[in-house]
This record gives sequence, structure tokens and C-alpha cells, in this order.
Amino acid sequence: MATFGTLSDRLTETFRNLRKKGQLTPADVDGTVREIRRALLDADVALPVVKEFTAAVRERALGDEVNRALNPAQQVVQIVNDELIGILGGQQRRLQFAKNPPTVIMLAGLQGSGKTTFAGKLAKMLEKDGHTPLLVACDLQRPNAVNQLQVVAERAGAAIYAPEPGNGVGDPVKVARDGVAYATRQQHDIVIIDTAGRLGVDAELMKQAADIRTATQPDEVLFVIDAMIGQDAVNTAKAFQDGVDFTGVVLSKLDGDARGGAALSVASVTGRPIIFASTGEGLDDVEAFHPDRMASRILDLGDILTLIEQAQHAFDEAEAMKVAEKLATESFTLEDFLEQMQQMKKMGSMKKMLGMLPGMGSMKQQLEDFDEREIDRTEAIIRSMTVAERRNPKILNGSRRLRIARGSGMTVTDVNQLVQRFEQAAKMMKTVARGGVPSIPGMGPVGGKPGASSKRGKQQKAKGSRSGNPAKRAAENAGIAAAAPATGSGFGLGGQKAPSEADLAELQKLLGRG
Repeated sequence: MATFGTLSDRLTETFRNLRKKGQLTPADVDGTVREIRRALLDADVALPVVKEFTAAVRERALGDEVNRALNPAQQVVQIVNDELIGILGGQQRRLQFAKNPPTVIMLAGLQGSGKTTFAGKLAKMLEKDGHTPLLVACDLQRPNAVNQLQVVAERAGAAIYAPEPGNGVGDPVKVARDGVAYATRQQHDIVIIDTAGRLGVDAELMKQAADIRTATQPDEVLFVIDAMIGQDAVNTAKAFQDGVDFTGVVLSKLDGDARGGAALSVASVTGRPIIFASTGEGLDDVEAFHPDRMASRILDLGDILTLIEQAQHAFDEAEAMKVAEKLATESFTLEDFLEQMQQMKKMGSMKKMLGMLPGMGSMKQQLEDFDEREIDRTEAIIRSMTVAERRNPKILNGSRRLRIARGSGMTVTDVNQLVQRFEQAAKMMKTVARGGVPSIPGMGPVGGKPGASSKRGKQQKAKGSRSGNPAKRAAENAGIAAAAPATGSGFGLGGQKAPSEADLAELQKLLGRG
């Protein structure tokens, strides 16, 4: 989400100023729309998209839905959220699979857009869903492109069809056609064709891509575009649409520090949905694109649903129940703490996960200061302990702590701090397991403002559910939270639809995992 960092900051600041006004005048609306327009243009969003977006926001903001609202500023934020979802494509669109396998997926885009890496990411994602993808190396122009795809396929654990060495040798159209036939014989149910790119759009590139499309009749043609490309994204997308046409878009390099206007322009300009977003260099750093969740992230309303989905992949239910029982009986140990950290590492970057919480945009500096390597250091310290020490930290006297420090390459102070953090974490997880709201040390209550007073926390806790049933208590607390105004940058909005009973039950299970 670094790509949208500046845009998110500008929009949240605009809404923060708007929220100070009890009643909105047409001048207030015009001023807000003007700031939104500037923020979008600075983010390299295409001018036609900006004009259409701001016109729609202004019309709705001056309408009766805002005038009759109890909180007009909050209503304007909701309008902007709705319109953002619209220009990002509206509804999520999934891959379309062929009725008779193999499903053929062709990748197109400029050189350096991330096609080859995405081919490996897509193969790995599809394998997790039980498919048997085959990568076909049709980029025979770029030096070592075939070798790169072979390396990516090996890392992803996917099969590859690469009969030609590349580097200018071989007919890509023939390789594509033969690749589909090979997949049929070997019973691969999905074919992913990696095509050649150029540094710029040219006739030769378009003809080759169009010939491959004609020869293979793909079920999906995915246009991979660099989210950092800026204003040129619209021209590039239109050129590919006219020359090859495509059925969906893949945004790559969303973890970059550019302004990200491509993401807000390409779906609206081409009328083609964004299907995937690539958020890092690792083969697991890809996710299905949800317009509503992306809009929530941009407006700093959080993305709890994606966070839950990532947790579902990393944790299993049996482990969750075991941890929940340990928390309930207060027998949570450093061994369990180590297991939980290793499970968290499977979910990916801690910074990314924390960034999905509502209101974390206002804590950007704290997130930047967070050191991902701290988990590795903590793991080294715990592994230097004996089993007895892990299960009962109270026996850690001075000599034991000195031995542990030397064994892990850390200091006694580091060992002391770990024990303190473990006690804080255990306390926090017990609070969550009982249906309370945890506080992150140095950040304050999750979703709230740093430095919130303990008195206020007690007042809020007193208003929570007191049900003895954990699932019922979580559901009631969620209902109370949904009815109350948000304390972060959410401006009272949840950013998502109200959770269903199934969502609440799933969330309760996850909270029990720590």
C-alpha cells in the first residue's frame, strides 16, 4: 500500500478538516471536492477519470442524502468511498475457467512490468487451489527470459514447457500452440503463457501478441501493468486494448513508493476489471483484487477481511483451539509464544498486516520504525532457553539470563525486554480471548489514537458485553463497535459492510489464536 500512501494522507487530511464542521455549506463541499481533485491529479490519476469522479462526488454531496444526514461529513466520506469503488471496477471479478480444460491464460504487457514473476505467482496460487498449471515460455526475445521463467517455475513448484532457448531463437506462436497441446496430453488443467514485452508499445509486439492470441484462443488475457508507470498507464492500456484486447488487468509493484494513479485509471478507462494485485517480490505476494477493500485502504478505513483471509491460510483450527484453551487456563508459555510468532511469519510482513487495521495511517511513523527482524531475534533468544525455562519464565535468574544472552548472541537487556514483552503479549491475548480490545505497546488501542487514556479505556470496556459465551460476547461487542463512531481515521465508517454471523464466528476463532 506504499503506492497509495501520499494519496491516502491527502484524502484523510481533507476529511479530517471537513469533520470539524457541524453543517456543510455548498462552499464547504466545493472546497472538499477541489482538494480531492488536487490529490488525485498529484497521484497521476488520468484527467478524464478525475473529472468524472469529482463531478459524481460533488453532485451526491450537494444532494439530499448529505443534507438529511446526522453527520454530513461522515456521509461525504461514504460517498467518496462508494465512488472510489466504482472507478476501481465496482465488483470483484474472478478468473473465468474453461468448461473443458485446459484453461488458457495469456499474459501481456511491457517489458519490466512483472509478467514473468507474476506467472510464477499465479501458478503457485492456482496450485494451492488444487489446479495443475503449466507455464509456457513464449518470451523468446528478451535475453535470458526463458531461463528466468525456468527459475521462477522451479521456485513455484510448477511444470514448464520451454522447447526453445530464446535469446532471439524460436517461433513464439508455435511454442504457444504446441504448449497448449502438450498441456492437454499431460493433463494440465491450466496453461499460463508468458509472452514477450518491449520497452515501449510497437507494431511488432502487438502483432506477435495478437498472433499468439489467435493461435491459442485463450480464456483469459491478463494485461500486467506496473502501478508506478504514472500517466502513461492510460495510453499503454489503450494501445494493448486496441492491438490485442485483454479480459482483465494485473497491477504489479503495488508495494512501490510511486503515486499509483495507474490503479485508479486503468479499470475506468478500459472498462476491464482488475483481477489481481501484486504486492511484493515474493511468490506469495499476490492477492485477488477487491475494489471495496482497496478503496477502504486508500481512505485508511482498514482491510480486516483480507487480514482474516491471510490468517486463515496461516493457522489451522486445531492449533487455534489449543491456544484458546491455554489462554483460558492461563498456561500460555514462551513455547506457545514462539509457535505463534512462527505462524505470524507465515502470514507475511507484519508491517503490511498492521497497515490493514483501521486508522493505522495516522501511525505511519510507528509502522516505519517497526523492525521485522525483531521476530528473528526473539526466536533466537527463546531457542537458547531450556524447556523448563520456556515453560516457566519465573525461574530465569541472573545467571540463566546471562547464559541465554550469550547463546543467542544478544544482551541480558534484550532477554529482560523479551520476558517483559511476553508478559504484555500474554496479557493482551487474554484480553482479546475474553472479548476485550487490545492495546499495542507504544501505539495505544488497536484502531484508536495513540496515547488514549486508561480511564477512557475503562469507560469503553464497561460498555462492552458481559456475556459468558465467547462467541456471543464477540458478536455483541462487534455490534457496539459498529454503532459507535470510530476513533481513528475511519470518521465513524467501518469501511466494510456489517459483518455477518459467520464472519463474527470466524473472527472469534482467529482472535483465540492470538
